[in-house]
Amino acid sequence: MKFATLLGAASLAAVAMGHVAQAQDAELTVLDYPGFETPEFHQPYLDKNGADPTFSFFGDEEEAFQKVRSGFQADVAHICSGSVIKWQESGLIEPWDTSKITDYANLDANLTGTQIGGQGDVYFIPTDWGTTAIAYNPDEVPAEDVASLEVFKNPKYAGRIALPDNVDDAWALAYLATGVTDWTNVTDAQFEAAAQWLREVHPNLRTYWTDPAELAQLMSTGEVLVAWAWNETFPTMKEEGRPIGFQREPQEGSSIWLCGLVNMVNGPGSEDKVYDYANAFLSTETAPALVSAGWGSANTLGMQNITQEDLTASGLGQISAPIFAQLPISIESRERHAQTFEEIKAGF
Repeated sequence: MKFATLLGAASLAAVAMGHVAQAQDAELTVLDYPGFETPEFHQPYLDKNGADPTFSFFGDEEEAFQKVRSGFQADVAHICSGSVIKWQESGLIEPWDTSKITDYANLDANLTGTQIGGQGDVYFIPTDWGTTAIAYNPDEVPAEDVASLEVFKNPKYAGRIALPDNVDDAWALAYLATGVTDWTNVTDAQFEAAAQWLREVHPNLRTYWTDPAELAQLMSTGEVLVAWAWNETFPTMKEEGRPIGFQREPQEGSSIWLCGLVNMVNGPGSEDKVYDYANAFLSTETAPALVSAGWGSANTLGMQNITQEDLTASGLGQISAPIFAQLPISIESRERHAQTFEEIKAGF
């Protein structure tokens, strides 16, 4: 699964942005998706500083963007690469001093890309990546039904389907379903075809899920049988003994995303601890914990002892179907996607 530049976009949950999980180190505030506050993901920081950072959570990166624009202060944010251009051009983030990133030379060059990998200022440090594909209940959904993304239109599953309440994931699905594997330069006709596909799927939905835990619950109870889901749902439900399949090889393909850290302008805390945190997240000892939770690490040294069996068990293994890399796109394109997605969810 090699791809050649910034990938992006997928939120991992939704909680109110102002909620702070068990305040700890007041000198570092991390703006993040819930779930990433797990100590195993930053253990070297905890060992060095004696306390976890203070975390503030968000569910959607547009929500996070608006919150910061409204005055919320954080020192570092964990966002997906599709948002970086918008945050950069809005003056919310500042360049990293890569000389202070211990494992910078070990980052996977296929993840860093030319925009952040040594050509001028570096605004984004890749940390973790994952996949989005068809999660389904194999006890009730035969494999042949998930051989195509058209399963989301299948009337057999009407009312028992879920899509993520996430602009980028939804559009990645729609573009794949309509034959587009690169959204960086779509035509108006391709955009309209994808939008129409989402409109046709909308009446089939049980819900737009916002939190992987919410989706896992919906699938565990049988309320949802088919979902477009992040790969973390797969190992989580398997570990709980729940019926779960993860189809990354429908004929149209599936998607892959990349997230990482951005350094906030005028963060109120300690800049030294910003780098402590970045180095902890990227440390080799963090990689196994990330993979166990369903995410890959951008640190090649940390991943070198992870087997293909382990990757496949987390929904990250190699596949032989088209891969839609959720690359950064222009602000104008993101706004167009966001506005149309809101209209579709409202039934228009």
